[in-house]
Parts: sequence; C-alpha cells; structure tokens
Amino acid sequence: MLHLHSILRWAVLILLLIAVLQSITGLIKKKEFSTGQAKVALFLMIFAHIQLLLGLSLFFTQGWAVLPFADAMKSPEARFWKVEHITVMIFAIVLITVGRMKTKKPGDDVKRHKKSLIYYGIALLLILSSIPWDTSRLY
Repeated sequence: MLHLHSILRWAVLILLLIAVLQSITGLIKKKEFSTGQAKVALFLMIFAHIQLLLGLSLFFTQGWAVLPFADAMKSPEARFWKVEHITVMIFAIVLITVGRMKTKKPGDDVKRHKKSLIYYGIALLLILSSIPWDTSRLY
C-alpha cells in the first residue's frame, strides 16, 4: 500500500501542475474556463481523495495513530509522520476540494481562473513542502 501511495502522489502532482498552468494561461490569455479544465479539476479531486484514503490507512496500520503525542514530538521522523505530513496533506486536500467546488459553477471565467489558481497553487505548495523527498523517511 505504501508503494501505491508513493506512486499515486505523482498523478496528484501532475494534475495539480496542469490545473495551475491552465489557470495561469487562462488568466493571461483571458481564455474561457473550459470543460477540459473542469475535468482536470474533477480528476484531481478524485485522485487526491483516493490518496487521502490510502494515506489514512497507512497512518493507522503503520502505528502512527497509536504513538503517544509526547513521544512523537521527541523524534523528527515520528513528528513528521504523526503531525506534520498528515496535517498539511489533509489541509491541501481540503483546498483542492474547495477549489473544485468554487470553480464548478459557471460564471465569470476570470474569477474562476483566479480561484482555481489560488486554491490549487496553495495546495501544490503545501503538498510539495510535505512530500518525503528523502526516501529514507519511508522505511
């Protein structure tokens, strides 16, 4: 399950990057908020929620949930997994979900691009900041 969680992050990151780039392009070129852009947002939200479910299952099966909070604060690795990673990732997925909801309804395309850029841009930065790039943290 850990390998699936690690692989799926690339799908989420690629979709987030596409969504952000589409928003930037839409703002600069004053383009219509396309159905393709809406589909990217939908798939992004779906993959992010699947990633969340996999992450939560790992959180509970790897023992991080039962580790006493005080003990977790003593170890940088334990603190990362028990507190930092899960908190930031949940917040990022909330932003992705809210961003999808805010841009789902038809309306002013410029506002939709701005909202998309803000929500997905912040989510991208948060996710990038909390991915364990050092693979030694995974084991």
